[in-house]
Amino acid sequence: MKKQIVLFGSLFIAMAFLVGVAGCKKKNDTDTFTLSSLVAQLIGGSIDLNGATSANNVPSNPTIVATFSLAVNAASVSSSNITLLRDWDKKNIPLTVTPVGATITIIPNEELGNGALFTLTFPSVTSTDGQSVPGFVRTFTTIGTFVPTGQVAYWNFEDNANDQVGGFNADSVINITYTTSYKAAAGKAATFDGTTSIIEIPNGDQLSDTPEFSLCFWVKTNSIGHVDADGNPKGHFVIGLSAFYGFQFEIQGSYAECKLGATYDVGFPATNPHDLIFNGDGKTKDNDGWKACTFCKLLSPTPAEGMVALIKDKWVHVVFVFNGTTKLATMYINGEKMKEEDFNLADPTLNAATGLKYNGMEPEVYPRLAFGFIKSRQGTLWATQPWGGYTLPTSNHFGGQLDDVRIFHRTLNATEIDLMYASEKP
Repeated sequence: MKKQIVLFGSLFIAMAFLVGVAGCKKKNDTDTFTLSSLVAQLIGGSIDLNGATSANNVPSNPTIVATFSLAVNAASVSSSNITLLRDWDKKNIPLTVTPVGATITIIPNEELGNGALFTLTFPSVTSTDGQSVPGFVRTFTTIGTFVPTGQVAYWNFEDNANDQVGGFNADSVINITYTTSYKAAAGKAATFDGTTSIIEIPNGDQLSDTPEFSLCFWVKTNSIGHVDADGNPKGHFVIGLSAFYGFQFEIQGSYAECKLGATYDVGFPATNPHDLIFNGDGKTKDNDGWKACTFCKLLSPTPAEGMVALIKDKWVHVVFVFNGTTKLATMYINGEKMKEEDFNLADPTLNAATGLKYNGMEPEVYPRLAFGFIKSRQGTLWATQPWGGYTLPTSNHFGGQLDDVRIFHRTLNATEIDLMYASEKP
């Protein structure tokens, strides 16, 4: 009997030892400080930023949450040592960093923009018990095609003419159809019949009054049957805010040139209208061009033929920018600079231009942005001219397709324009 008691006692001690060892091992595993997850939170879900491949569908206004296995020492992390770098312009995005318990919440203080690559860098993070996770780096790309930040208006014409980022919704849509755009991913485009089609948007003057201005859009003309009263090819008034009293873009009937006309603020209350014309002749102030022209691309085999090949009945991406500080006005087509003018070199008063300025007066024109014509249907300007009266089907109504019209109240740079075109092009 005594022998059995000794045996049972030995077994009990052995079992207690094994349980103790197992318990210690489990406790040590639980106490190891590691990164458990790194996600961009969404309504109803999340996107893994810690996977084997870089995430490419992160929203442009993400909330990023890093979760660790133990409570984080709040003193080890901050907005100064956790960084978010945008790749294309090497900008460090300002962040709000909030450590609470085992999580670190990271919120960018500005919109990231679509289609852009970002690098998120963490320092060595320590736990409240003194353990550490070495610094690490993760990358991700925001969702969609590349769009620079700062849009004030955007029309994508997906079966409507509503502004997708602001309040500039159309209140008149006349004879518009929505058809396949420049590529499947672009969805639909607004199609204009060349005789009566027009989209009108109130309060367009608010889009024009700005020291920095960028206008971007995709356009494709349709030359078939697009003729004036004499049977000659007629021009295309693609976009117009009160004609030259605001801003307007048009393509000549011969397709030998296109232009962006605008009125500029040259010191209150004075304004000055001016046309930035591109015809591919390569002339600058040094070779018999206008003295403010500093660059004009030479198209071949001849300028006229080159322009026709470039813009006639083909989808093209057009960007116009003006910077009231540098006084540079620039036109890009398909991501490439085509024409640039330096208003510092212009005659007075244009060399005093500090931005765009709406200068329309009723009843001649009304402050309504029009797609498909040089101005809205209201107003007496050119009403009886065979090329400028809306009621005349042989006027320069736009015939073709228009898509992804974007307006910015800042100056897009060449890199942004190139990235936007490269990410959108067919």
